[in-house]
Amino acid sequence: MTSATIEASAPAKADAGVWTGRVLSTLAILFFLMDGGMKIVPPPQVPETMAALGWPTDLGTIRLLAVLSLGSVLLYAWPRTAVLGAVLLTAYLGGAIATHVRVGSPLFSHVLFGVYVGLILWGGLWLRDPRLRALFPIMR
Repeated sequence: MTSATIEASAPAKADAGVWTGRVLSTLAILFFLMDGGMKIVPPPQVPETMAALGWPTDLGTIRLLAVLSLGSVLLYAWPRTAVLGAVLLTAYLGGAIATHVRVGSPLFSHVLFGVYVGLILWGGLWLRDPRLRALFPIMR
């Protein structure tokens, strides 16, 4: 390989990483929009599920969780506040993980689901934000 070939392939590799990060971030954003949207005007399954998990089923609590989720995802979607949004969404997912641990949910499908979403969330942000890659240089 000549040096010109190496230099030409480096931007293409960076562009592919950024686009992969955007796709992962979009998946996370869509998940949280669905989660928060279902709690704004909850179908009957939402209070039933919350009761099974030991959460209060009043509309105020359900909508408070919706506002926290939707507010955090809006921060995550805005590039300037994406890291703050990711931190807040990670805390939200931590609450979900703790809830599932407390009620004895299955490990890989329920308890670790928040970890999977968190990895997508942070992986997407890491790939699309050069400042975060500079702060955490995982691969060089």
